[in-house]
Amino acid sequence: MTIIGITGTLGSGKGTIVEYLVKEKGFTHFSVREFLLKEIKKRELPENRDSMVIVANDLRKNNSPSFIIDQLYEQSLTQSRNAIIESIRTPGEVESLKTKREFYLFAVDADPRIRYERIKLRNSETDQIDYNTFIANEKREMTATDPNKQNLKKCREMADFIFINDGNIEDLSLEVEKVLTQINEIL
Repeated sequence: MTIIGITGTLGSGKGTIVEYLVKEKGFTHFSVREFLLKEIKKRELPENRDSMVIVANDLRKNNSPSFIIDQLYEQSLTQSRNAIIESIRTPGEVESLKTKREFYLFAVDADPRIRYERIKLRNSETDQIDYNTFIANEKREMTATDPNKQNLKKCREMADFIFINDGNIEDLSLEVEKVLTQINEIL
């Protein structure tokens, strides 16, 4: 069983890679976003990006830097097929997963303007923001020194494979397929 974790900037294409792996390769999907939304609803907080960050940081602080990902990893073990865990945000999460068997971290990024246009089209409850807020949110999540807070830059540095997704879905799918071939050769 192979476990792939995916990290990346907002609107970079994490969901597109997940969708490809689920539909084309039979992976099971485990989502940090869905995990957090359940907790946000329990706490009766607004369903927005700020609540997601607050709840995630709180869970990590009160448990461990890898708490959320560890929960999703345990859920993935109940399946008998490959899994993808979306979205890795802290170095502690990466470190925990790297101690597990057959784990690979994918990082995905794209030009900020392209990513902003993508989130506007996606139009989810956490995407209702202007460009300046988009950039401010990203900056907040990029380089925290607290191990319980997001540090996307460090996660990217820890990635086994990096995708620059400035193109279309077909180009990204081809790149994912090349990486899967490399992984299969390693195994």
